[in-house]
Amino acid sequence: DPQSGEITPPSAFIPSAERYDIMPKIDRWVIEHFLAHLSLYPQLPQKRFSINLSGSSINDDAFISFLTHQLAQHHIDPKRLCFEITETVAISNLKKAADFIIELKKLGCCFALDDFGSGMSSWTYLKQLPVDYLKIDGNLVKETPTDRVSCAMLESINYIGHVMGLKTIAEYVENPSILEKAQELSID
Repeated sequence: DPQSGEITPPSAFIPSAERYDIMPKIDRWVIEHFLAHLSLYPQLPQKRFSINLSGSSINDDAFISFLTHQLAQHHIDPKRLCFEITETVAISNLKKAADFIIELKKLGCCFALDDFGSGMSSWTYLKQLPVDYLKIDGNLVKETPTDRVSCAMLESINYIGHVMGLKTIAEYVENPSILEKAQELSID
């Protein structure tokens, strides 16, 4: 906010940006500026960075060529990037999402399915998406120390993820008891 100097949280503008179909521009702006910034620090350890993408970018046929151009322009190794899409976005157009993921993986990027367990979770959907990481929704995770059903659900998601060769990530690990439960269940 130019007057107050406060940072506007994403939850305040993303719904409007989605409604008025400007999320692809925001996604591109984030990628362009992030890669430009990252290129200024070649001495940084070779860590992987995650970038969330909107459903609009997945449906944008020109997005992959944009990304390829940005990676080349800023001399960034695609293996350093992990793109995240939510489960809801992925299943809204499953074939398009799977094709998009495959194309980005051909570049060398990896992919995470975000918020798994929050919406229409289906093993069939998951089986069709060639992701590398399965991020388990935090609302499920934070209840595991006190709720047996949530714990069993988390355990089953983790087990299936590992059987599929995916790394699992528990969101909202906010205290020692949640961390202990996640470690007990062998979540990555």
